[in-house]
Amino acid sequence: MTHKHFPLDDSPQFRMVELDETTSTNDFLSHFRPVGPERRLTLVTAEHQTAGRGAGHNRWESEPGKNLLFSLMVHPRHIRPDRIFLLSEVLSLAICEAVGLPLSVKWPNDIYWGNRKLCGMLVENEMRGQLVERSIMGVGINVNQTEFAFDRSRLDGLRRMAEPVSLAQIMGHPLERRFLLEGVVEHFLRYYAWTEQGRQDELHQMYLSRLYRKDEVHGFVDAEGPFRGTITDVEPGGRLVIIDEAGQSRRYGFKEVEYKSKN
Repeated sequence: MTHKHFPLDDSPQFRMVELDETTSTNDFLSHFRPVGPERRLTLVTAEHQTAGRGAGHNRWESEPGKNLLFSLMVHPRHIRPDRIFLLSEVLSLAICEAVGLPLSVKWPNDIYWGNRKLCGMLVENEMRGQLVERSIMGVGINVNQTEFAFDRSRLDGLRRMAEPVSLAQIMGHPLERRFLLEGVVEHFLRYYAWTEQGRQDELHQMYLSRLYRKDEVHGFVDAEGPFRGTITDVEPGGRLVIIDEAGQSRRYGFKEVEYKSKN
């Protein structure tokens, strides 16, 4: 865990909004129209979400006051829409480095400790013409929650879900959430600057080095049924590349392939 204190103070570059409760921090930011000049980064946190959202129709379970629930908003007009998956890479790396444990990134939007889910992300982009006007990135990190309403009967080997885990369970003691949040923002800003400096390839290779099940043979399920293959890459647009046992390259967008939890 990082212990440096990155200041979360309002500045011409940064704005922070702290909420006790909201439907979801992504929803809050989607309707947020601040007065004054545009900030480089806007951060919204919540102690509790009444309708926390995951990807698709999923819901994010979080006990009030136990975990980190926040969203970041940037204006990535310098990133082409067909490369906007870079933001998912930036956010994933920032979370992994701030936590400081051996974590992996399960494409497209989860952070895993081993085979258990520590964190979920939801990235939503707003277009204006040919530019991405705003990107809102929601994050839920299990920090101090130790009991989860998890239905083990749904672990049937074909579901995309995984048993949750928290940092308190991993470390054996509660953690200071504010320190972790400071670390995530610090690392996010550093890697976001790389996207402005032309260091996209470096980011991508770092992301691939953390990719869950990369270069290993595992089971998957797509529209044609189950198969076995090896994850080899994620394309700039975010499509997952799997080479099946016949040597054929298969490319998938979001929700087009499922991981089998059993081989």
